[in-house]
Amino acid sequence: MDNRTSSFSVHPPIELSSFCVSEEYGFILTDPLTDLPEYYRAWMDLATKLTDLVKTRQFRHRVAELPLLSTCYLRGHRELRLAHLALGVITMGYVWQEGPHQPAKVLPKVLAVPYCAVSEMLGLPPILVYADCVLANWKLRNPDGPMEIENMDTLFTVFGEDSSKGFFLISLLVEKAASSGMQGITMVMNSMLTHDITGIQEALAVVEDSIRKMREAFKLMHKYVDPMAFHNNVRIFLMGWKDNAALPDGLWYEGVREEPVCLYGGSAAQSSSIQCFDQLLGVKYSDHTSWAYMRRMQAYMPPPHRRLVDTLSSWPPLRTYILSSSSPELRRAYNSCVSALVDLRCYHLNTVVRYVTIPGHKTSGVSCPFRGLHAIQRSQGTGGTNALPFLKGIRDDTKQAMITDQ
Repeated sequence: MDNRTSSFSVHPPIELSSFCVSEEYGFILTDPLTDLPEYYRAWMDLATKLTDLVKTRQFRHRVAELPLLSTCYLRGHRELRLAHLALGVITMGYVWQEGPHQPAKVLPKVLAVPYCAVSEMLGLPPILVYADCVLANWKLRNPDGPMEIENMDTLFTVFGEDSSKGFFLISLLVEKAASSGMQGITMVMNSMLTHDITGIQEALAVVEDSIRKMREAFKLMHKYVDPMAFHNNVRIFLMGWKDNAALPDGLWYEGVREEPVCLYGGSAAQSSSIQCFDQLLGVKYSDHTSWAYMRRMQAYMPPPHRRLVDTLSSWPPLRTYILSSSSPELRRAYNSCVSALVDLRCYHLNTVVRYVTIPGHKTSGVSCPFRGLHAIQRSQGTGGTNALPFLKGIRDDTKQAMITDQ
């Protein structure tokens, strides 16, 4: 026990608030603003009207008419997050107005300069990320009502409005379900400091319950998101400009960078919740490419959330701790968490088949407004990966974390 005690002695207790994580909402931005100061009205109006302006092929023209606005009137974290969200939506509309066969290769100065400035202040890349379109893109219809999909709305959608709204809100509810799991993780780690076996076991039960609730929330996707609308419309407006055949050289941010910039699109891999569960349970990515990709996704998270993932990775491994324990109950509690995470990833895989793979074979249908998708793009995730092989590999790696009887 002495060796284990010394290995924990350098680690102070973990407090979620130190990483801007809410006990009630997890990584979700609490009480997001719904409007910016009047000076930024042009941004808000354009982001709100994306769908109609893209349909009529006027979006790029309207961006060209934008004034070059200063970011000096933005005050506080919530205003910056809303500005980053709005500018991200506008950027996606501008780049993908004509679909993946004719993307814009240059982001105009009136958009690129303020977007990069806001991004630098937040420590986020200048592209629409998961922390924007999911974590900061919501409001309650009735402020006194529950956080349920019938009482929720998005601030902005991308092309494919209803399915876009459903996709963002259900992803948000999955994150809400993960919030108790973040509390469970801190309970596990802090109980390890004092070698409280009962505390670890109880905390793991909280983690398992949270992951299973995430899967239940995920099921709403089939009710609120149409597979063809997602594949042919929504997905295109979430794609980035790295590992994308449509923009092989990236995107040039006029007035900011001298060379094009390559950035990944929004992806569930940018979810701090998922990466925290992986760190807790000691999921090891067997494929170096997958490991490197998941590591790169941390740069697309808000810096405090990124620090929590790094903090968990710096602790002595829970799995090793449990292997050294003589408690069969503790081992069962850990394995139940791993099993729940495997189930979640299996469900994610099945959802990708329904929303990416199958519709990808039907892109010649009349419902697709954007022609000319490259064959690779039809099965590609918004984060730039070949979705199915990547997710299968991560699922199998998760299974390997299970502790089996010797």
